[in-house]
Amino acid sequence: MQQGYTVEFIDLYAKQWVPVLDRDEFAPFDGPFKPQREQWNAVKGGLLASEVEADLQAVFRADLLVLSFPLWWFSLPAILKGWIDRVFVMGGVSGGDVGVFDQAALTGRRAVVLATTGGPAETFTRDGAFGDANEFLFHINRGMLEFVGYDALEPVITFGPAHLDDVQRAEALGDVRHAFRDIDDRSLAVTSRSRPVAAHR
Repeated sequence: MQQGYTVEFIDLYAKQWVPVLDRDEFAPFDGPFKPQREQWNAVKGGLLASEVEADLQAVFRADLLVLSFPLWWFSLPAILKGWIDRVFVMGGVSGGDVGVFDQAALTGRRAVVLATTGGPAETFTRDGAFGDANEFLFHINRGMLEFVGYDALEPVITFGPAHLDDVQRAEALGDVRHAFRDIDDRSLAVTSRSRPVAAHR
């Protein structure tokens, strides 16, 4: 990138990523499967699965995490959600003595959603058929990215690329390039960080 970033890709389909967080990923244990407990134990014991450890280290190397995906049921495709489930490990990036939000391990880093949709832009507004895109990306920006410490940036969304002609598609790609050219100046995503919060006892 022109800004001096070195780009490291993690292609989940090419590496045939297994999205299921399963008990067989961990050392044998008795009793019910409590994923967060087993992640915590694996982190403390240095026993994370090799593919999880490799991607976790890639996450820690990155100043900027880009989640690139087609919007699927208003959320992440299963393979990417499973990557989050397995790599954002309890005790490694958040939770326990690591903390959450501003105390989590990835504080000081940034993340951005780079997504495509099936429908046109007008359907993803407050009065559109699907509603404001920021509202249903909230669980990703706040519940996944900010939860582990990232500053979540305003999403970069290409609306309905399958319905664009060649000229329009080239323009859309140009818009994405422009967004990443100026990524260091990009605004934060609309989440509860930018809303008044009332504290209660």
